[in-house]
This record gives sequence, structure tokens and C-alpha cells, in this order.
Amino acid sequence: MERVRIDRRWLPLNALRAFEAVAKHGSFTSAANALLISQSALSRHVISLEKLIGVQLFERRPHALVLTAAGQHLLPVVTKALDRLEYSLDEIRHASAPTLRTLRVQMPASFAVHLAVPILRDFRRANSEIEIDLVSPYGVGLPPNDVDVAVVYSKPTVTDMISDLLWPVRLGILCHPDVAARHAGKDLASFIRDNELIHVRIGDLPRHHMWAQLVRQSNLGPVNYERGLVFDTALLAVQYARSGEGLALVDLNLFRDDIAAGRLVRPYDVTLDEGYGYYLVTHPDSLSDTAIALFRSWLIEHFGPPPSAAEPAVRLAVSND
Repeated sequence: MERVRIDRRWLPLNALRAFEAVAKHGSFTSAANALLISQSALSRHVISLEKLIGVQLFERRPHALVLTAAGQHLLPVVTKALDRLEYSLDEIRHASAPTLRTLRVQMPASFAVHLAVPILRDFRRANSEIEIDLVSPYGVGLPPNDVDVAVVYSKPTVTDMISDLLWPVRLGILCHPDVAARHAGKDLASFIRDNELIHVRIGDLPRHHMWAQLVRQSNLGPVNYERGLVFDTALLAVQYARSGEGLALVDLNLFRDDIAAGRLVRPYDVTLDEGYGYYLVTHPDSLSDTAIALFRSWLIEHFGPPPSAAEPAVRLAVSND
């Protein structure tokens, strides 16, 4: 049976505004006050929208309103569409004056603190009309729909998102120079056995997964790689290593400044490539947004591989650093 699409001429814009307001405020009363209309009129708008699409958008509980699965799917789409209408109308109305645009950007904490935040001011200087709302959540899965641009730590897997590889992750052992000096001359297996290990938690993988892979790849024999500390981010792991204790197995490119400055050293040349990379993820519908396109181009220019080494954009499922 052929699906009947909703005709654009009959899109219920008032009902969509009412739905967004109720979802945002969590009550019909607060939403009606915010939109300066009566509660009964607001309720009629939401009910008419539910009738149009044939599903409930809210679960109406005695003391709370909860979005249904359909409501959760619709809300970020409506919010983003209304935001773009608002920005476009403001740009036209104030064509002679710069319009402030806010981009919601997600980055892993290690990437944001160590690389992105120190040079974000350069982007703001060149694009003063664009503000950045930066979030660094920890977790596994695709970035939420209310994010305009996301940098994720991931293996490439197929999804509907557009992604650009910024760089493939190559893990290496980093430690404080004093640690390397105290154990100079030891083979790699002895060096690992005689030092505390620092683990970085990655999604649902076992906490010692990366060290286990390195030990197996290097054929080091019986080495207890399950001991040591576990941190949620590579940044925290490296901060602990900088204090003078432990071995961190982290991305060498992410912490290249620490290596160049001598705060951390690579006592062995061994590396591990588990197929992860830092990817810039954008929704396909967002590529026509000027602000998003500017920020995307800026990130690729600053962090992406040279044109000759660049890999084609892929579609992937992601997990956060």
C-alpha cells in the first residue's frame, strides 16, 4: 500500500510550535504562558497534531507529561526546523547587521580540552557571528539530535550520518621521563610488569582491553594487564601519568605536544592500531547550513589529514572517548 505523505501546504505550524513548547516546559500551563495563548487553545493544537499523525506524542500522567517514543523522535526535528526558520528570518530582517548564531558542538573531553578549546578563539575571531555551545558527554552511541556538529572517537560503521575522518588513532605507551629513566634497559615485558598500568574506559569494552591487545600483539607472554587504575577519558589518564607514576596507553597524535615538550616520553616504539579514529559527524540535512559548513570546514582544515592522505567521508556508528 502506497504511503500518503503530508502535504507541505497543510503543515500545522502552530501545532508544531505548541508541541515544542509543551515538551520544553513539561506542562500545558507553562507552555501556554510562554506562548501567550490559553491552555485550552494549546491543548487543541497538540491534540490536532496527534490526530494528524495518528499517534500520541505525550504520555499524560497524573503529575507529569512524558514524551512517547514518537514525541522523542519528533522533538529535535521540530526544534531544529524552527531554529533555522528563526535564524533565516533574522538574517533577512537584519541584513545590515551581523546575526548571532549558536552552534551546539559535541566533542570528547580529551579532544576538546587538549586540542579544540585552546584554538576555538581563532574560529570565534574569524566568525564573530557564531557562538559555540560545547558539550562533552561520556557514553556510547550516536550524538543526540540536538547537536549540530560532533567529534567522536569511533570505529567506522554504517549509519545515515556523514562523517569525515580527522585522523586514525595510533596508541602508544607514554610515561613521565623519570619513570623511563628508572627502568632504562629493561625489555618491554619487564617494563610493563614493573609499572602501574593506566586504563582508559572505552564504551562497553573490558577496562583492560587495549593493554590486553598490546600484550598479545607484542607476544609478551604472561603479563598481568588487568591491574591498575581506570579513567573515563584519555585526558585524565595522561594527567595521572604526568604526575610521575604509571604507563598510559593513549593516542600519540592527541598528546603530541606533551611529547614535544618533554612532559611525557615514549620509552618504546611499539604502537597499537585497533581501528579507531576521531571522526567529524554531521547530519546530512545540516550540510546546507552556512554556520555548520563553516565550522566543519574549519575543523577539517585544523585537524584533518593533508588532502593527499585524506580518506573519503564514510557513514558510521559511533562511541565517545
